[in-house]
Amino acid sequence: MTGTTRSSSGLDDRRKRLLFRCWHRGTREMDLILGSFADAEIAGLADLEVMQLEALIDLEDPDLYPAFVGYTELAPEFRTPLFERIKSFRNLDKPA
Repeated sequence: MTGTTRSSSGLDDRRKRLLFRCWHRGTREMDLILGSFADAEIAGLADLEVMQLEALIDLEDPDLYPAFVGYTELAPEFRTPLFERIKSFRNLDKPA
């Protein structure tokens, strides 16, 4: 995968910015985790989930990546149902 597979057409400006930011993190691993999730889910996120995603992507990759792969835990305010959805989404392509 080399980048977004979703057009930003039809998204409001806030979601367009989020989609772009999810694919332009600074590390390829985080681009793939957040970008893939955003491609699939950005249009259907509720306003609260959009706020939670904005808060997550404000974190630095060295803090966020270990939490996604299970090496560390995030502060409680970031361990939201959306964070868990992203972690689950990330694991969908792994063999059982």
